Amino acid sequence: MWDDCKDLDCKDNKCVCKTVRQIAAAQDEVVTPDCDVSCKQSIQNLVSPAVTTGNDTIPFILYCKGTCKPFVGSSVLQATVGQNRVFRCFESPIFRVSKIHKDCCADLELLLPVTQGGSTPGPGGKRVCDYFPGNSIRNLQRTGICIKVDLCDFVGIACLEPVRALPVSDFNVTAAADERKDH
Repeated sequence: MWDDCKDLDCKDNKCVCKTVRQIAAAQDEVVTPDCDVSCKQSIQNLVSPAVTTGNDTIPFILYCKGTCKPFVGSSVLQATVGQNRVFRCFESPIFRVSKIHKDCCADLELLLPVTQGGSTPGPGGKRVCDYFPGNSIRNLQRTGICIKVDLCDFVGIACLEPVRALPVSDFNVTAAADERKDH
């Protein structure tokens, strides 16, 4: 089961698709109310942890074909500022699989890094580490912002350790956008 690409042709990037399928299956097995760091280890830790952790998400980073650079997903949400509706842009290189389709397309949810106090740092930058300044990031926030991607367009995947991501209901679009704009 864990010979990541033995039964698939990695040259067609199907190992990324297979890994995301395994992440989706592992996350689906977790019942929640609303190398040591690898995809294989993260999936095993989520499905059969030595100690029950309540973790419900395997965050991951995708690497684009050709450039091998991390993919940064972005989307726009509406927020209310005073009496006005405005559009706010969010971006992140960290994802949670929401659904994977038979054709290796997937719905990925953007996860935002958050500090101990619940704020999100300003816009990241060109590198994944720019989204994690210093030692300030304590958790990941589910946003409910999903994008559909073709997993065959990626050459690599890096999984973070499983986490209990903050629920979408805790995501304050206006406050998160204001914090990101100020940085």
